[in-house]
Amino acid sequence: MDRKALMFEAAGGLREEFAELERQLSDPAIHADLTKARRIGRRYAELTPIVKSLAEFEQLTDDLEAAGELAEEDESFAAEAVQLQERLTEVTAKLTKLLAPRDPHDSSDAMLEIKSGEGGEESALFAADLFKMYTRYADSRGWKVEVLDAQETDLGGYKSVTLAVKAAANSEPENMPYGVLKFEGGVHRVQRVPVTETQGRIHTSAAGVLVMPEAEETEVEVNDDDLRIDVYRSSGPGGQGVNTTDSAVRITHLPTGTVVSCQNERSQLQNKEQAMRMLRSRLVTLAEEQAADAASAARKSQIRTVDRSERIRTYNYPENRIADHRIGFKAYNLDAVLNGDLTAVLEALQAADLAERLEHIG
Repeated sequence: MDRKALMFEAAGGLREEFAELERQLSDPAIHADLTKARRIGRRYAELTPIVKSLAEFEQLTDDLEAAGELAEEDESFAAEAVQLQERLTEVTAKLTKLLAPRDPHDSSDAMLEIKSGEGGEESALFAADLFKMYTRYADSRGWKVEVLDAQETDLGGYKSVTLAVKAAANSEPENMPYGVLKFEGGVHRVQRVPVTETQGRIHTSAAGVLVMPEAEETEVEVNDDDLRIDVYRSSGPGGQGVNTTDSAVRITHLPTGTVVSCQNERSQLQNKEQAMRMLRSRLVTLAEEQAADAASAARKSQIRTVDRSERIRTYNYPENRIADHRIGFKAYNLDAVLNGDLTAVLEALQAADLAERLEHIG
């Protein structure tokens, strides 16, 4: 079966789904359930460019066939046929990209966990640098960043920081945080002279990044009986109390052993709500990883132990160089990257991912 036939086969069901979603969105009763309406709206937005491109593909195919027949009798149609063929080539490429197998969570908001690893205080400071890098990049995309939990060190680094990254309500599917940031999951290594170094020697340390889709409440069922909830007093750098009440919350999901904690908010209830958001995203990711045939390569490759030998990227300060080891990407604008200019490396990673997905089309 050729690529055109494969596209029509894949798009046929999507057209039916699109029509059904359109019907549902016109039903006022759907909008009484905001979570369901948002989920349907996102899927509708994902399918809209596919349906439009498919309609254009069909129209151009018919027009090109007609122009070819007319060109046999009137040469003036030959030039039109050339133009139609050029446009058809562009639309075919676009449609092929849209129909490539994709991660169903690409249109989700994202949750990032950044943890320090090897290197002690220097690693914690690097984790803070990564946090600033992602925050500035998010700002450049018009995304909102919300810090859910943070464990700071005396010098202003982070032992751990968890942030939620949300797109605007009307964002296009390709501008959603998880689909863009999922490639950041893994071990990031830094080579530089630490602020704690007195003899000017270059040290190597690492920090780990975990990227998860933010899960809706309806995506994962969490039984209260499966949870152990502990409360404790929040603490800051040096053990200084942030609160004088037991407002910090630690939740353990007993069936999986997953543990999340939150101490950023002033009230125990708020910390519990934030911790539950973190837990739901963890459980969704864990369930997909356990089902190896359903988990994407991007998520399976994320590293949860900050091991230098399994690094995905190196940030070399003396050379002002960033190197992504998965695709052989190198650039000498480390200062700009750390200031949030991640566009080049993320686009290179997305291009490599698309090339791999297109292999499944034929």
